[in-house]
Amino acid sequence: MAKTPASRPPGSRADGEVSPWALAGLGLQFCVAIVMFVYLGNWLDRRLDTAPLFLLGGVLVGGGGTFYSGYRRVIAPKARNTDSTDSEST
Repeated sequence: MAKTPASRPPGSRADGEVSPWALAGLGLQFCVAIVMFVYLGNWLDRRLDTAPLFLLGGVLVGGGGTFYSGYRRVIAPKARNTDSTDSEST
């Protein structure tokens, strides 16, 4: 029976590695998310007069969320690649 090619996540190559352009995109996504959440936190702090509370929350949410997203995008193709080769029968 012929095997159908497994669908690859965006930014991954046929050998399971993540392309350098996808990693550059992750860096840009990280920067934009932090700037956006810092701006939002600063705006909320000025609006509600709660000095650094939302600014720090914005840094943590923007940085943490984007780090988690990037981690999943880089690690998931490798994990999926090893799982599919381990479960093949001979």
